Amino acid sequence: MSLLPIIEAPDPRLKVISDKVSVVDDQLRRLADDMLETMYAAPGVGLAAIQVGVPKRLLVVDTARQGEAPDPRVFINPEIVWLSDEDNTYEEGCLSVPEHYAEVTRPAALRVSYLDRDGKASEVEADGLLATVLQHEMDHLDGILFLDHISAIKRNMILRKMVKAKKQKASESA
Repeated sequence: MSLLPIIEAPDPRLKVISDKVSVVDDQLRRLADDMLETMYAAPGVGLAAIQVGVPKRLLVVDTARQGEAPDPRVFINPEIVWLSDEDNTYEEGCLSVPEHYAEVTRPAALRVSYLDRDGKASEVEADGLLATVLQHEMDHLDGILFLDHISAIKRNMILRKMVKAKKQKASESA
């Protein structure tokens, strides 16, 4: 397994709509394993393939709390088949938008159909943190960042700070 570089906003690759996975093979499983290792190292609770530059409908999550056994999950071609009418608001962050957070309101529960790491059709019903993480990561597959769910003023402020930090880091390493 190996760590993969995480793409950071405002990189235009994060706006790409990911392609459906046609074959679940060892290469895809290796990518999922590398994504999990990358997510844990970051550290994060979810990562979509597009965040590591691979435009495939693949995401990994692990919402186990500190002190709990890891619960890595792989979702291939995930699709929402049901959303609750009730909403929940969480302060979200993103590995592609490091050190920035904002409150985002999403449906409180959902049901997702997907293929597991072996290509077997599966379905999960989720609420709480898992529901939020799944919706956040599935948004990535459609080129949507959590920033797209907040006000334009706050979004632009965060993006300006990220561009400035990137320029500063580049000038320090030059």
